Amino acid sequence: MNPLSPKILTSAEAGQKLVFTNGCFDILHRGHVTYMAFARAQGDALCVGLNTDASVRRAKGPNRPINSEDDRAFVLGSLRAVDYVVLFDADEPKELIAQILPHVLVKGRDWAHYVSGREVVEANGGKVVLADMVEGRSTTGTIERVVAVYGPKPAQP
Repeated sequence: MNPLSPKILTSAEAGQKLVFTNGCFDILHRGHVTYMAFARAQGDALCVGLNTDASVRRAKGPNRPINSEDDRAFVLGSLRAVDYVVLFDADEPKELIAQILPHVLVKGRDWAHYVSGREVVEANGGKVVLADMVEGRSTTGTIERVVAVYGPKPAQP
């Protein structure tokens, strides 16, 4: 399709099903990429709410994030499954979700006990979908492996 041709859509095309998910996505790994592909498969476009550096520090501690919000946004936005990235500075994305009003809200099954924004999505006819986690894949595990291999070396005599 010519990118300069008129953007004429059918009503079905115009009514895309928007999917939203959120997180820190500090050191991207297979679990994240699998999660994004799953989320994107729930609709027609995937918007990822990305925690700012300040909100990651509040949630994860002073040593995080490892990668800056600009770098994390660039990498996420480069994934085939991700259509949009929106930074947010709040401790949870409830207000952002209320502004975007996605049709589907995806969160990892490890958050089944509390999905921020669930009420607003369901009140507007949307649904919440929980994604399975990829066993053995986590940012914390990745950091632990890097420290184990490249951490401080004992002083040489």
